[in-house]
Amino acid sequence: MGSAAGDAGDGRHEEREPGRLARREQDILALERRGFAGPGVKERAIREELGLAPVRYYQLLNALLDDPRALAHDPVTVNRLRRVRDTRRAER
Repeated sequence: MGSAAGDAGDGRHEEREPGRLARREQDILALERRGFAGPGVKERAIREELGLAPVRYYQLLNALLDDPRALAHDPVTVNRLRRVRDTRRAER
């Protein structure tokens, strides 16, 4: 077995190089780098571009924020999202 199969989180499996993010994980971070014009636009992009329900997308995103591979891949985005998450948790 030359490559590891990664669980995409929705029952599908993707091929991934060991120590690297799967394509879907990279796509999730790329979507988070983008700005969205108004309410519903981001949710529509999640459904159309990634084929995920928004709830599942945010579950996967939250798990990615704790993944050191995600931090290595896109430190600016991951650190920004961690700060937002930590602020929201502190407000509860």
